[in-house]
Amino acid sequence: MVASAHDHDHDGHAHGRRDHGGHAHPRARGVEAGLRLALVLTFVILLVEVAGGLLSHSLALLADAGHVLTDAGALAMALFAARQVHRPADQTRTYGYHRTGILVALLNAAMLIAITLFIVVEAYSRLAHPEKVQTAPMVVAAAIGLVVNLFTATRLHGHGHDLNTRAAWLHVVNDAGASAGVIVAALLIAFTGQTALDPVLSVAIAALIAVGAWRLLNEALTVLMEAAPREINMPELVRQMLGVSGVRDVHDLHVWSIGSGLTALSCHVRIDDQPLCDGLGVVDRLNATLRDRFGIAHCTIQPETTGCAAPDLYCALPCGCCEEPSAVGNQPSAVGE
Repeated sequence: MVASAHDHDHDGHAHGRRDHGGHAHPRARGVEAGLRLALVLTFVILLVEVAGGLLSHSLALLADAGHVLTDAGALAMALFAARQVHRPADQTRTYGYHRTGILVALLNAAMLIAITLFIVVEAYSRLAHPEKVQTAPMVVAAAIGLVVNLFTATRLHGHGHDLNTRAAWLHVVNDAGASAGVIVAALLIAFTGQTALDPVLSVAIAALIAVGAWRLLNEALTVLMEAAPREINMPELVRQMLGVSGVRDVHDLHVWSIGSGLTALSCHVRIDDQPLCDGLGVVDRLNATLRDRFGIAHCTIQPETTGCAAPDLYCALPCGCCEEPSAVGNQPSAVGE
């Protein structure tokens, strides 16, 4: 018996989005409303800090404005992804529009890198040719940024279950820290007269931006390369699957992310020769284990009772798994019984 079962988890509005029940739409609206407010306030901070940086001749404040610009990009990306996820799949985009946020993330990472390089080059120029810094506008602009960022963080913190919103929240918190650093630097410059502190702090903020850019780029490439999500322990996942009653072997296993927080799985499982309804019962138990223990609700599981032409646990495509089972008989499995 070779049959295919595709778990859509209709009771939970499947395809990997769990806990959608009757609270799904109010929660989604709450997330989008929080992100919209955060985006508007972030642009207010951006305008204030750019104006303050130009008035005070503070590179550190302009660097922080660059950091705020990256926050605006992250918030816009999170809001865009939150809206796109509701668009239905069609005959051309069978996965829907979940990867649009990943593509925007790549653009955001490129923008971060460009801003980092600009800040470093300008900081080197300021160290070679120091400019007088007006600390009063510097403190006022950074203080406004700090207060608004803290307010924005409190509005986003309640939606920590959403990965996109959590990432946006971390951006805002980091920028609040950068604003606090600008205030400290301004006070030190006012009391010591050491204007070199301004470009030095700018480089520190640039390093913070660079770290964020690298993480964003790495996460986006992980999704685009169809890598298994970091939060999933693959050996433990295989162990749990083999522990399901009726499962003799697991092979041709693939786990990947369609988009942020949306994981999919496909595999072959060998089971005993039995009536179709009993075999599908094994598939149901596998689906429940994957959903409850690993949060994977979009699973395509192919049960089979004979050997497979590609018995490896993980196999690169094309792997020959669709060849006639009789051609390979009951050859040993990579996982074992």
